[in-house]
Amino acid sequence: MALRRLMSGNEALARGAFEAGVTVGAGYPGTPSTEILENLALYKPDVYCEWSPNEKVAFEVAAGASLVGARSIVTMKHVGLNVAADPLMTLSYISVEGGFVACVADDPGMHSSQNEQDTRNYARFAKIPLFEPSDSQEAKDFLKLAMQVSEEFKTPVILRTTTRVSHSRSLVEIGERILSEKKIGLVKDPPRFVPIPVWGRPMRQRVEDRLIRLQAISESSPANRLEWRDRSLGIITSSIAYQYAREVWPQASVLKLGMSYPFPDSMIREFAAEVSNLLVVEELDDFIEQHVRSLGLACRGRDVVPGIMELSVDRLLVSKALMEGRPVEVRKPSAFSDRLPPRPPVLCPGCPHRGVFYALSKKKVVVTGDIGCYSLGAFPPLNRMDSILCMGGGISMAHGLEKAGEPSKVVGIVGDSTFFHSGITGLLDIAYNRGSSTIIVLDNRTTAMTGHQDHPGTGRTLMGEATNAVSIEDIGRACGIERVYVINPYNLDKTSQVIFDEIAAEKPSLIVSRAPCPP
Repeated sequence: MALRRLMSGNEALARGAFEAGVTVGAGYPGTPSTEILENLALYKPDVYCEWSPNEKVAFEVAAGASLVGARSIVTMKHVGLNVAADPLMTLSYISVEGGFVACVADDPGMHSSQNEQDTRNYARFAKIPLFEPSDSQEAKDFLKLAMQVSEEFKTPVILRTTTRVSHSRSLVEIGERILSEKKIGLVKDPPRFVPIPVWGRPMRQRVEDRLIRLQAISESSPANRLEWRDRSLGIITSSIAYQYAREVWPQASVLKLGMSYPFPDSMIREFAAEVSNLLVVEELDDFIEQHVRSLGLACRGRDVVPGIMELSVDRLLVSKALMEGRPVEVRKPSAFSDRLPPRPPVLCPGCPHRGVFYALSKKKVVVTGDIGCYSLGAFPPLNRMDSILCMGGGISMAHGLEKAGEPSKVVGIVGDSTFFHSGITGLLDIAYNRGSSTIIVLDNRTTAMTGHQDHPGTGRTLMGEATNAVSIEDIGRACGIERVYVINPYNLDKTSQVIFDEIAAEKPSLIVSRAPCPP
């Protein structure tokens, strides 16, 4: 009897990567994807894993490993793929050698993200295959399928999960590790790997030819399946939405798309021809529905299934009522919740960031914030953050406000991991273009918000090895910032004095507020 274990989707993806013979994994921590790489690192020394400074670097590391024949994965959350979109688009052109899978975790409902975003659009944009597991067993199996497709067609592949798939647990059958027989080493071939125009144009045509061949594969992929039941209603669905649809419409026939791009057009047409009514149930964008309609097939979808926030059984019960013309029953929350006091999110007791925000509350300044636990500085009682855009935006937006003539002094705030991720170039921009913003790096010695992962400033790698700890203040000086200070945020008087002095200065400043995140 095969061994089975209870695993989260992220643990199962790591197991799938191990069984698929992956030897290199890179990524940047971001909920809900973080645990994939953390679990893959447990398979050392068979697999090398690293936290890269950002998702673009991680993508390029994994791509480089693939070009020499190694099987590799890169992990990130949905907004991280925006950062890695540049290499994604061109890797689709130059192709891969060893299997390459980008594991991207979407966050419908914005549980820990600044936006909702549907990664499926990137697969169509880059013209590469897309796999979507709906549970932990499929997460493991689809990772292995994605790796096979990647090597067979020499293409990068996206495996898209969501928060519910990543963090829900189910039984997973454990298999054996299968190593690649490829010899590691780059086979020099500039017309294949160097996309200058003379060679890039033929690459462009090969991408289109590959997409046609991939569509034929999607028609027979074991990731796509027909489930025939009552044919009065047929549902086309994918990912976690499949689980919800099966519970709400248990008697309906289902076309479950696990390899959901390129679309299996023949399978879709066959399914539609055999059912009386067609419904598309998908989370976030109407990615499948638009294509079904483009095939000339009538279907229901966005008119009854919401496209904002994550789906649930309760939300689809409303959809079912709408389709059947019944009154929509609104479920009232449990009575006990009315007696509970509200608990808005706040910075942890003893958090070193509190001292900085307290000092800033004494001055009339504009504070541009960033992505991290310190974004909670926007809430009462601190009320000391005025904008958040993206990783590194706390620095660059401060410069933009100042150059636009903002009458108040401007302070930009980022965390230490965020500084290494994408803050350095913004600081360089301020120095180069003669800005005068005050930049504060909240250095709590870890990537706190996603679970205390290491980064280039901690002196330790994901593999547990000691390494150089990069100095934020030295980087600031190298960028051309002359006024650089390190403060202890628990010393409120000194913290306030330094911050007030630098806000008043007419030159740009870098203040490193350094104290470890409390355990």
